[in-house]
Amino acid sequence: MADFTEYGVPSAEWVALEPTLPAAPKNLSVEELKALLNKGREESAAQDMSDGLSAEVQLQDYTIIARDGYPLEARSYRPASVPISERLPVYLHLHGGGFLFGTLSSEDGICSRIVTSRVQKGTPVVVLNINYRHSPEYTYPTAWDDVEDAFVWLHENITKIGGISEQVVMGGISAGAWLTASLALAQLRGEDKRLAACPKIAGQVLMIPPLVQWDHYAPRLELLKSPDLSSYVQCATAPILPVTRIKLFTELLGLAETKNAVGDRRMSPGNATAEEVKDLPPTTFGIAGNDPLRDEGLFYGQHLAANGIPTNVHVFPGVPHGFRRFKTLPDSKRWDEVMSDGIAWALTSPAPGPFEIHSK
Repeated sequence: MADFTEYGVPSAEWVALEPTLPAAPKNLSVEELKALLNKGREESAAQDMSDGLSAEVQLQDYTIIARDGYPLEARSYRPASVPISERLPVYLHLHGGGFLFGTLSSEDGICSRIVTSRVQKGTPVVVLNINYRHSPEYTYPTAWDDVEDAFVWLHENITKIGGISEQVVMGGISAGAWLTASLALAQLRGEDKRLAACPKIAGQVLMIPPLVQWDHYAPRLELLKSPDLSSYVQCATAPILPVTRIKLFTELLGLAETKNAVGDRRMSPGNATAEEVKDLPPTTFGIAGNDPLRDEGLFYGQHLAANGIPTNVHVFPGVPHGFRRFKTLPDSKRWDEVMSDGIAWALTSPAPGPFEIHSK
């Protein structure tokens, strides 16, 4: 029986930083909040690019036509130092934001840092960033459909991207990690013939992942020494993503109308059975300690390791969900390393091993 509460105690670095942060905006409509946060994300990404990243990467925009005819935005990031004729492994990136926030340009800094990191370490990749659709305009399962369509498009256009079909690693942050985990299971199930026809995903990188939909979380509680030790209890009022914000995202996504879909692995990949996960690819986890989502990420990592899947599990103790936006935190640099190194690690075809948590 598990107890992960040691990771939830706020770190000294976070305790020192928190009083210096501006107050969270209040009394904003969903639309106003969405516009404000997207603007901030894009400004931060633009600053990252102007600080030197733009000279290191080549950007190319694409349009992907979704199954309902909607034009999805996509952008590739290639190392400027690598000839366009050289085919590279691909990292398919999906942003976070509770299915409410995020734009194509908000990910420029993240994607470019991955590209430059892999060049510096001698294992370059090309990154493909997908801007799936968001709530409240689009509810479940639109984002899931969009990501599946983008995955198929990538393989149909792998030469245009300059990628290698058998070396596609997929991953994302928060909501993007959820979408990644769902697609990886969907490809194994084979119900969508288009997904099944694509080469198997070479690896997945799940950063601060939500993996079990709120109404289907009960099985996870049985794995704890006591339900009172749940990260949903310990971290209920944590900064950035308190439980009230999770409930808002769930409501906007329309998941309340799908309570009877207990076996829907798109909705709750973290509840997959041993049989369902046994052929998943090597999986890296990046988990924030002071985050209501902490336990489900750790339990999924434990579950994969127990069923022969190579896992690479990292915890950032005492920091909240989405802490990477605060660049002065020491763990922000480590976050970048976990993402970048997780891609390269998957491509080495690592062997299975015991469940281990790396916290520093």
